[in-house]
Amino acid sequence: MITAHCSLDLLGSVAALCVCDLSPAECDVNCCCDPDCSSVDFSVFSACSVPVVTGDSQFCSQKAVIYSLNFTANPPQRVFKLVDQINPSIFCIHITNYKPALSFINPEVPDENNFDTLMKTSDGFTLNAESDISFTTKLDIPTTAKYKYGVPLQTSDSFLRFPSSLTSSLCTDNNPAAFLVNQAVRCTRKINLEQCEEIEALSMDFYSSPEILRAPDSRTKVPITVQSVIIQSLNKTLTRREDTDVLQPALVNAGHFHLCMNVVLEVKYSLTYTDRGEVTKADLSFLLGTVSSVVVPLQQKFEIYFLQENTKPVPLSGNPGYVVGLPLAAGFQLTGALPCRLVAQKVKNLLWGQGFPDYVAPFGNSQAQDVLDWVPIHFITQSFNRKDSCQLPGALVIEVKWTKYGSLLNPQAKIVNVTANLISSSFPEANSGNERTILISTAVTFVDVSAPAEAGFRAPPAINARLPFNFFFPFV
Repeated sequence: MITAHCSLDLLGSVAALCVCDLSPAECDVNCCCDPDCSSVDFSVFSACSVPVVTGDSQFCSQKAVIYSLNFTANPPQRVFKLVDQINPSIFCIHITNYKPALSFINPEVPDENNFDTLMKTSDGFTLNAESDISFTTKLDIPTTAKYKYGVPLQTSDSFLRFPSSLTSSLCTDNNPAAFLVNQAVRCTRKINLEQCEEIEALSMDFYSSPEILRAPDSRTKVPITVQSVIIQSLNKTLTRREDTDVLQPALVNAGHFHLCMNVVLEVKYSLTYTDRGEVTKADLSFLLGTVSSVVVPLQQKFEIYFLQENTKPVPLSGNPGYVVGLPLAAGFQLTGALPCRLVAQKVKNLLWGQGFPDYVAPFGNSQAQDVLDWVPIHFITQSFNRKDSCQLPGALVIEVKWTKYGSLLNPQAKIVNVTANLISSSFPEANSGNERTILISTAVTFVDVSAPAEAGFRAPPAINARLPFNFFFPFV
């Protein structure tokens, strides 16, 4: 406990707190913690309006400053004591490693002095609504020799436009396609059906005519190649055209209402890039349809995907179930005679995969340098030997044992043991020309090995008292 008189030294952040100091550079009446008050001001004080100032009440142990006035002194003096207070709550913070998290951070308000500094640290401006200003004046052309993640793709006249929705569901055509940013958006476009032939966003040429620069500020241009054109009728049937010629929207009269044919409903870009940040190929697929006055406004879908050169990605038609509109996954069965040992090695490599790990992190945030904390994987091989048979791995069973670690109020999952069991089965040797189907499987099980929580109680007090030998005399 610390007692001081006359002056208020800054003994820490708690001593610097003063909730009643409301007037800067002036003494607030009855505010004993106000550093602007002097002994002359204390003579007119009646009492301390805030006698106790504490720090953050969330801590288990916190500093507190107790203020009082000594009116017996001449002139009156201010007295304060710095004490430690114990928080009786069980939900208190014992220690914190990140003290700024306990208070709000004052945001830096942009002004004429710090505007340039904030511009350098920010990622740039977001897109605004459409305006009469030309598109080339909204974005600065990057000067890098290669495309980087998020950099807009340049064309011969501006940037590759990728329609999307902004504050509303309406489509805006002033959104640039960003490098390596896969997108799939839907937006609505309000159209006048009688003017559909004049709207650029409904035509194939609007999306296929630009030429993408191979690299920023490069003279090499990559044309956009139309790979497929699918026509959707009014009853939703799909027909793929044999050619990829560019079709223009056409307005036709069908009785008492109008129809607009060859309208772009879906656009899908597929761009191939290299590890040097260059675009080498640009493919485009269209879904065209017929629009009537019933479906106005029109909903369009736009997709863009990036594929690295010399890779063979496997497209999915759902995860796990099929998605309506995606193609059915199909394949071919290729057979060939292989010796037992080679088949066993191939199956084993398939089960283990590439680079099967040796250790598993006990926690989700375990550091790589803490090698002794990591859990080693125990490998077990089971086989059933038979004469004149082929031993082939049939299953890989991984068992992960975990427990609940830490406080009962907020237990954390911790992995304590991992076992990988490779099970092999015996298959009779097949004759030459015969085929056999082998089923292999991989299973992972998580076992909770947490012990039941036991409440901790102190032992009850034991009375160790000895009575005199003749205490019950003469009854005994």
